[in-house]
Amino acid sequence: MNLGPMEYTVARIDGDYAYLRQVDQPQEEEKCVARALLPPEIAEGSKLHYEMMEYSLA
Repeated sequence: MNLGPMEYTVARIDGDYAYLRQVDQPQEEEKCVARALLPPEIAEGSKLHYEMMEYSLA
């Protein structure tokens, strides 16, 4: 389990889930995360910082 820090971009939002793309490894598969774990103000294209199991807007 990687506790970060890592940077993501919100690739798309689908209902209660957001699909995140890791900034430094864009070729990797998108990560599906429940929106309840993310800041409420995210939108497609938002930049996120992940560290110690918490997401914040970058």
